[in-house]
Amino acid sequence: MNNILLTGPAGYAIPCLWQLEPEDCRALIVCHGFGSHKQSLTAQALRAELAPLSVGVFSFDFPAHGESPVDGDSLRIANCLDDIAAVEDFAAGLAPQAELCYFGSSFGAYVLALYLALRPHRGRKALLRCAAVTMPELLVEKASAEDLELLETQGYAMADEGYLRPLKITREFVADLNGHDAFRLCRPGMAELLMIHGSADQTAPLQTAQSFAERFGARLTIVEGADHHFEGPGETEQVLAAAREFFTSL
Repeated sequence: MNNILLTGPAGYAIPCLWQLEPEDCRALIVCHGFGSHKQSLTAQALRAELAPLSVGVFSFDFPAHGESPVDGDSLRIANCLDDIAAVEDFAAGLAPQAELCYFGSSFGAYVLALYLALRPHRGRKALLRCAAVTMPELLVEKASAEDLELLETQGYAMADEGYLRPLKITREFVADLNGHDAFRLCRPGMAELLMIHGSADQTAPLQTAQSFAERFGARLTIVEGADHHFEGPGETEQVLAAAREFFTSL
């Protein structure tokens, strides 16, 4: 396992972790969920599953997440997109012959979809797990009346839902989300998309994932009984099986 602190366009360090060999045929960039980090259980499971298949895995911390040295003032959509681009450039340099591809969970899937829609990218395949494609609405729905008042009066609120570290949610970040409607900005053909979603997801409802898949031509795999975290018996294994088939097929 290797790690590095990349310097992104915004000037702050991007903590990265990778298991990627020059001879690997594919390099998978993993975008974690809201409040998660580069060493999530999902990222670890993907490494263990895909490394023997010559698929290297590269994960990183979004601003204000994991070991990121910056706080929520830097948690902006443009910064997140810039960070993916910086990671993609670095990964491409590590394994120039490898085909780049992407995996995103929840918030990471939402940001990844925006990246594929708005930025030049080398990869042609992306797997979106429990994609929070209506992230602007979801954040407001989860916020308490007190948090909404704090956003209005002091410009930020702190979120701590069992995250690795509390997240500072700023008024500017909320405005960013409101200005980045994935249903408006994404387009068919921006990448080959596979979505995997739980039928019992109460955080990012299945119906929105189905609407997104239908609109943008994504294949959708529904895991019966799975919630947003895919922690039930056999559920992670279904995600790994889908990733293995999707990222190793021609």
